[in-house]
Amino acid sequence: MNAELRHTERLVNGVRLHCAEAGPETGQPVLLLHGFPEFWHAWDRQIGPLARAGFRVVVPDLRGYNLSEKPPGVENYHIDTLVGDVAALVHDLGHERAHIVGHDWGGVIAWAVAISRPGVVDRLVILNAPHPGAFGRELRRPEQKKRSWYVGFFQLPWLPERLLVPFGRWALAGARPGSYSAEDLKLYQAAWTQPGAATAMINYYRALMRFGNVRGRQVQAPTLLLWGEKDMALVPELAEGLDKWVPNLKTVKFPHATHWVMRDETLRVNQEVLAFLEG
Repeated sequence: MNAELRHTERLVNGVRLHCAEAGPETGQPVLLLHGFPEFWHAWDRQIGPLARAGFRVVVPDLRGYNLSEKPPGVENYHIDTLVGDVAALVHDLGHERAHIVGHDWGGVIAWAVAISRPGVVDRLVILNAPHPGAFGRELRRPEQKKRSWYVGFFQLPWLPERLLVPFGRWALAGARPGSYSAEDLKLYQAAWTQPGAATAMINYYRALMRFGNVRGRQVQAPTLLLWGEKDMALVPELAEGLDKWVPNLKTVKFPHATHWVMRDETLRVNQEVLAFLEG
């Protein structure tokens, strides 16, 4: 990483979020939003290059994850609430707008912020996270339904929590060999076993099923989509046919990368993200 990290706690949208921060506080803010089943450490290979480029890098543990607050109740993980967290975090940094970068669930939230709070987003970067319009389209097809099996499993009571640690290790093992070290996995297991974390993390999926998905589809922000085509959970067609919803879009595909594209193809991902944000 080679960047000095500042660990902070910010009260935003009624919840305390732990954040890892780096780079000059006068720099343009870049929020890096992790996915399931990760935490801020998901971006450890991106924080340093962005900070050295002069950006103010802010990487929260999303609500319910790792060291952030874990409010009880599925209703506290509705997509509108998660969007509110991101918007409030940008404003807490003293800015009206920020670059938003999201992977997996962080990408779902980033799409939703760009759709429902467009004034908050300067430039948008998405890594292997489906745009809601494309996901609705592909979910009507058998292959994406099959790959989304775990979403239904996560609706069960208590059992998913019991299996979160082995499930999480299995999911990360889907990355290319060497993308996650044994030390990385120790850090993840420590995050997963924080009190209340298992239920909070799974509540993202429960809220998605009970309260609905993102309303609206149009994204006006300049958008970079980075897509690992060997994703176990998401079909490659999700990176196609987005122009009608995202008119200002650049798509870069990684034929040999998995869902964990920022780990599998670190150097090229960093090059693409920096070129896009500095452009």
